Amino acid sequence: MAHIFAFWESRAFYDSFMARSHDRLAASQSGTFKDAQVRLFDHRFDVKTGFEPRFTDADLLRVAHCRVHEERAEHFTLMQEKVWNPAMAGSPGMVRGLFGEAPGHEFLVLSMWLSAAEHGKYRAERVERLALRAQTEADVAALTGDIVELESTWTV
Repeated sequence: MAHIFAFWESRAFYDSFMARSHDRLAASQSGTFKDAQVRLFDHRFDVKTGFEPRFTDADLLRVAHCRVHEERAEHFTLMQEKVWNPAMAGSPGMVRGLFGEAPGHEFLVLSMWLSAAEHGKYRAERVERLALRAQTEADVAALTGDIVELESTWTV
């Protein structure tokens, strides 16, 4: 499995690419992959510091894709900002991240870490306690995620 993340300067640049270049590029890659899933998230806020799509200072990326109950979306967003983000930002191994939103009460939490060991320290110490405090179980209808070891030769 491969995860590919693209960061666009603006929606206008994204729309231009989709209108002018996407089909040609997709045709040239025909047969090289199967079961592609694409989601477009709007940046809501940063985690820790100003997010930059730079991957040279991190070895690991944690991505969480959350489908949230409609009536709990506002609470989920507030808890991400007030509970989860400060906890991640306070973890020495966390570099930076972002929180994004897509239509249909879908959210993406992307965090970059110095190493798997540093991310492991954060998880072991805090996740269960933070989930109870943030009432995550009541907010989230479905959660999928992955730990992605970054491959520097794939970064463009």
